[in-house]
Amino acid sequence: MSSKTHTQSQIKRMNIVAIILSIAIPLAVAVLMNPRLPKLTLPFDPYMLPPFYAAINGFTALLLLAALYFIKKRNIVMHQRMIYAAMILSAIFLVCYVLYHSSTQPTSFGGEGTVRYVYYFFLISHIILSAVIVPFVLFTFIRGFTRQDARHRKLAKWTFPLWLYVAVTGVVCYLMIAPYYPAG
Repeated sequence: MSSKTHTQSQIKRMNIVAIILSIAIPLAVAVLMNPRLPKLTLPFDPYMLPPFYAAINGFTALLLLAALYFIKKRNIVMHQRMIYAAMILSAIFLVCYVLYHSSTQPTSFGGEGTVRYVYYFFLISHIILSAVIVPFVLFTFIRGFTRQDARHRKLAKWTFPLWLYVAVTGVVCYLMIAPYYPAG
């Protein structure tokens, strides 16, 4: 994702940062979402955040599909732009998600029967894979950025479907729980 060649030392530093972030991000989210912590008071209605971050997930999914399209067309510059945008949106999503869950009480899913099992399947798989995807995204990005193209392609074959699944199930989970949010 950069035409500049990178030294092994630079790549090693990037990998160390990716490892630290891969551990720190899920840990920070888990700590910040601890129900025993006092809730933040936001200067706006926190219930506006879920539809916003669900939209971000939807746009991320579209950007990932566009990135796939462009790389299949061998348009590396547009592929890079789509990935950069998807990463920025994912970071914004993360901030909004933590803000929301740090400022509100948990919302219980009110559906019954089979739909309840479907919701919890999507929710649990979404949560687990959203933590798992962090190192995949970071290392795939580093491989592309440092033009380790063969390694990038090999890792992207795993990263793309996982990241797309996380983005899409984020929207699905929001749509399924939205009717149960309290009036803000």
